[in-house]
Formats: sequence, C-alpha cells, structure tokens
Amino acid sequence: MSLERGPRAVIAAVDAESPAFRAGLEAGDAVLAVDGHPVRDILDWQWLTTEGECCLSCVGAQGEEADVFLERSFGESWGITFQGVVYDEVRTCRNACAFCFMRQLPKGLRSPLYLKDDDFRLSFLSGNFVTLTNLGDEDIQRILEQRLSPLRVSLHAVSAPVRERLMGKHASRGLENLEALLAGGIQVDAQIVLVPGVNDGPVLDETLRWAYGRPGITGVGIVPLGFTRHQCTFAKSFDDPSDAQAVLEQVRPYQMRAEAERGDAWVFCADEFYLSAYGNTVLEHLPSASFYGGYPLFEDGIGIVRSCVDEWCSPASQEALAQVAASLENARQRLIFLCGQAMGSYFPALLEGSPLAPNASALFVPNRFFGGNVDVTGLLAGEDMVWSIQAHEGDSGCLYLLPGVAFNDDGLTVDGMTPEDIMEKSGKAVEVVPSNPLDCIGLLKSRSEGANPWHCR
Repeated sequence: MSLERGPRAVIAAVDAESPAFRAGLEAGDAVLAVDGHPVRDILDWQWLTTEGECCLSCVGAQGEEADVFLERSFGESWGITFQGVVYDEVRTCRNACAFCFMRQLPKGLRSPLYLKDDDFRLSFLSGNFVTLTNLGDEDIQRILEQRLSPLRVSLHAVSAPVRERLMGKHASRGLENLEALLAGGIQVDAQIVLVPGVNDGPVLDETLRWAYGRPGITGVGIVPLGFTRHQCTFAKSFDDPSDAQAVLEQVRPYQMRAEAERGDAWVFCADEFYLSAYGNTVLEHLPSASFYGGYPLFEDGIGIVRSCVDEWCSPASQEALAQVAASLENARQRLIFLCGQAMGSYFPALLEGSPLAPNASALFVPNRFFGGNVDVTGLLAGEDMVWSIQAHEGDSGCLYLLPGVAFNDDGLTVDGMTPEDIMEKSGKAVEVVPSNPLDCIGLLKSRSEGANPWHCR
C-alpha cells in the first residue's frame, strides 16, 4: 500500500509535555504509518503502539513529510488525540435487505442519514450491528489477530433461502464468516430483525437453536420490523397484541433453558413486543431488571422501559421530583414532556404516581414525518414536535421539554431542526432535556434550585 495515498490519521490535539509534544507533533499533522505499517483506524494505532517506542511516518499540515521517533516511559500516554476513529473509508453495506430502514427514508435529508455502514471496526468500537458479508480473508485474520471481540452481528436467520430473501445474494458469505470468527474465539451479540411471515415461527426456532449451539454467541436480541410510509413493501409488523404475545411465548422456553444452563436469559425481545402485547398494563408484565443482566443490548431497545421505570420510581428520584414540584407550584409553571407515542402506555402512569403529577403532563407526538409504525421518541422530527406544540392547549406557563435523544451531536433533529427553530416556529418556550430519567430529573432539580428557575427562555 502506498503511504502517500493511504489512510491519514489526522491529529486533533496533542497533550502538553507528552512524548508527541516533545517530538514536535501538532494538531493538523497526520500519521500515515507506525514502523512502516499503515494506520487505517484507531485500532491499528492502539495495536501498533503498545511498546515504549515507535517511529511515525507523518505529513505536516502544510504537506511536509517526516519520520518522527517517539519514546515514552512505562504507563505514559503518547499524548495524541485523533480526529475520529476510522482513517480510511467507512465500509458500507452491500446487501439488499428488504427491511433496511435506510431504504425507507424520505428524500432530502442530511447525507449522513443515508450512510449504510457495515464496518466491523465500528461494531467493535461503537456496538453497531454488521452483517459480515463484506469481509475478506484478510479481514477475518485481522479480527482474530487483534482479538476484536465482542462484535455485534445481524443474524436474522440461518436458513439459506430465508437469509437470501431477507438480505440478498451475499447472505451466505456472512454466515460463513460468522462461523470462522466463532471458531477463532470471537464472541458475538446477535440481532434478529423479525419480519412477519418470513423469519418468525419455525424459522425463528431454527435460528435460535443454531445460535444456542454456539457458545460464542453470548446473547440474541429480537427486534420487530420497523417500516415507514416511504415504502410499499410492508404494512404490518408485530403491533397487534396477539402477534406480539405469540413471539414472547415462543421465546420464553429458550430463555428458561438459558437461565437454567447459563445463568441468564440469553435471548431478549425488544421492548416493542411488550408494549404491543400488553398496552396500558405493560408495567405489570415487564421483566425485572435482573432479567436483563446489566442491559447488554440496551441500545437495541431491550430493557429501556424497565430501566426508565426503575430510575423514575427510585426513592432518590421521587424526592428530587417533590422538590421540583414545589418549585413549579411556587412559580405557577407547568412542564410538558414531549414523547413518542410508544411511551403512551406507561409514562402517564409514572407521571401520575409521582409528586410531579399536578404540575406536569406528557404530550405524545405522532410521527407523521416517517409514518408507518415508527413511534419511538428518538425518531421524532422537529416539524412533528412543532405541530404538536401548536395544537396543544397550553398557556404561557407551560415549558415544553424536548427529548434530547431526538437530537444528534450537532443539535439537529432528523429533519434538520434545532431547538431554537422549534421554539421560533411553535411560538412556545422549549428546553432540551436528557432522555435518561436520572439525568433529566437531575437537570430539573438543578433548575428548581436557581434564583429564577422556571423563567421561560
């Protein structure tokens, strides 16, 4: 590989008095290689710089090339922070998954929203699910050599015809690569996107039996098909109570066996199944926190409701909410929590059972932007929040709390709106709050302790 045309790890910052600082490296310089080996990503950097000295092939911000020798004491950091974690191109998906959410997006959104990453490095670093269909033999060897474990893998089914129907012609390659990684000792969390009439029923049984027979698959998460109005393939998922209950009942024997033999449930159904199956009585049927075993698949929507309930209802949270409620009462202020409709079956009960009840309510926002069966808070669009706030019969004493999970790191919703945009277009006072109950309550408590806590900004 030509270093000149290869990946560049651009330095974002250099710590003062560090080895990199002493060697004269600065922000804007780029590392091309360590001891002659290209640095494709942060994993390469960590792998190649474990010793006390190394030689970097670098390019300065003005294009000047130089070899830089670094030396450090035992336990000392090199003092370099890079821009990002992948320094060549992010690997994208080459499959044609029928249920792919990216293919169901409306046109005209920000370009990053259409990026279908399928990069094993981001699976290891960030917990992204990958199909493994785009791996070559060199990639398999690298994963095994660098022990990039655990990985998160989209499994969906093990039946060859079903996999090809779901994922396209490269599906078999993904399963072959998974077998090779498992044989090499790599651990995997697997995901099954359940599509009615395709990989549920007996096909799901086959997939779970196969996965359970491979100890390297340490957990399986089952999530229901999500679909938007911007497609014409799907019109049904597991939103009907009887359909959702059937999945929960089908999976339960596998959970019982795993609990008896391995000490944990091993296979978990996403919260949507419980919400669809039990509706307003979901709090009576949710598994306990111990069932989720530390919430290993939390980002996959598994255990979020249970975690929310327990954090909201803890004695410390209720005490803090009582303080917030007293402050709201004195200021004649009312809080309006904006939420996705998925929270409609349990969040009202949490509010009504808390000290905040007289001074707060929930505003459940229909997702007109995506449509279909999309109802989670994290996919709320700014235009839908504006529409709901405008339609809400709130007075000047209402402060509308926007869910932080609906905004990206740049403070933008999926349709590119900022909190300031929402406030301007709705004509009402808004504030972004964390979606995690403990962080949200902590912020509200801090506001209540201010000199003029509920002054609407």
